[in-house]
Amino acid sequence: MPPPPSCPSDALAAIGHFLDALETRGCTYGTQRLRAHFLHEYLEHALPQKRDAPLTVGELMEPARAEAWLAAAAAGGTRTRNTLTGPDAMAAGNTQRARIQTWNSFAEHLGLPVRLEIPAATHGDWLGPEESRTLLRALAVKRPFGSNAATAIRTAAVAALVAATGRSVPDLHSLDVVDVDLAHRTFPQIVLDTGPHPLDRDTVEIMRRWLDVRAGITRQLEGSDPGYLWIPTKPGRPRGGEEPLKPGLTRAAVRTLHSAHRNLVLQVFGAPVRPGALILPRP
Repeated sequence: MPPPPSCPSDALAAIGHFLDALETRGCTYGTQRLRAHFLHEYLEHALPQKRDAPLTVGELMEPARAEAWLAAAAAGGTRTRNTLTGPDAMAAGNTQRARIQTWNSFAEHLGLPVRLEIPAATHGDWLGPEESRTLLRALAVKRPFGSNAATAIRTAAVAALVAATGRSVPDLHSLDVVDVDLAHRTFPQIVLDTGPHPLDRDTVEIMRRWLDVRAGITRQLEGSDPGYLWIPTKPGRPRGGEEPLKPGLTRAAVRTLHSAHRNLVLQVFGAPVRPGALILPRP
């Protein structure tokens, strides 16, 4: 079935049209980012290697292509980053569910009647409230052998904000110190792109400890504090024969925050728990 007249027939252009529509509808940045990632992954998998002509929307949305993509993803064939269980680890159940939801949303945008069956959400891709509190308490008080104390408390602070706000690490990555107001008259809060968000007592305590540690790092800098909330806790690697950057001069990368979380959680909790597992699933 061809796409509606308002939508481009080229598959890549149609994906762009869909993502623009998500932004126009006011979908959150996280939703837009997730849909973009999975649709581009799908297109890359569906496009034959020895094909010069672009793929059409009609060709892209053939259910057989979708089933092949989902099978490859389930087996770890589309993975672009390593995991604690290896680069070819099978996809998590809820990640597959998000892929199917993305495909169905795109099909609906195109006006196509076909839908893929959405499996039920699986337990294990997230933690329950008590499990989350247990993990956060462990991160806040335990310092594994050989770990950097500043990295440990930064990891605890990131995890606490993920649990408190329901936002992912990429969503929280661009925050600055001025966005955190622990002394707010009504309630401690953090300012997100959607406005102020209240913080619970445990999160406030962890954030206060991180801000104290962060202040100790930035006092060593020559000049003013750049203001980034998440900063490296150790000097960077020397590049091009130049001296490594001092910690605090740059914003800590998302991959750095994720890596620190994986390593620390595995040591203190005994299981590989991703930051997103602290976000309660939506029905």
